Amino acid sequence: RSSVRVLCGSNWSLVLQGQWMLEFYAPWCPACQQIEATWESFAKESERLGVTVGKVDVTQEPGLSGRFFVTTLPTIYHANDGVFRRYRGSRTLEDLQGYISERKWEAVEPVAGWKSPSSIMMHGMAGLFHFSGWIRQIHNYLTGTLGVHVWISYAIFILATLLIGLLLGL
Repeated sequence: RSSVRVLCGSNWSLVLQGQWMLEFYAPWCPACQQIEATWESFAKESERLGVTVGKVDVTQEPGLSGRFFVTTLPTIYHANDGVFRRYRGSRTLEDLQGYISERKWEAVEPVAGWKSPSSIMMHGMAGLFHFSGWIRQIHNYLTGTLGVHVWISYAIFILATLLIGLLLGL
């Protein structure tokens, strides 16, 4: 049984309380696969260190990866009572443990208030990532289920974009 807490759009706000280390990963990512065992070992030591260790699958949670503005994988964040810092250190077990036990996170500049995952701005970013996922589902439905050619699906989206722009302009 894994000691790593799996976070999603409905429970991500748990990170706003207490101390957390949070990894954003994708199952297909080779670098993410390399640190998986280390992350599990780190989670087993989490109670002793006074930190909760979590992970987010960006393929399943596009809104959450948008809220944290994840652009590379794996991305690791430290959170302490709603103050977020991006972890950029080595991904060895010893360095992860030292980051917490030696309070190295205190020397790292926190994420700016407007870029904080709990800000209104990042709430909007999460909505955009959800919207892009919805568009991808429609495209997959058109091409996969209905058998529409890919270029026809693109044309449908282009026309929809133009019509929406026209309506908003009026």
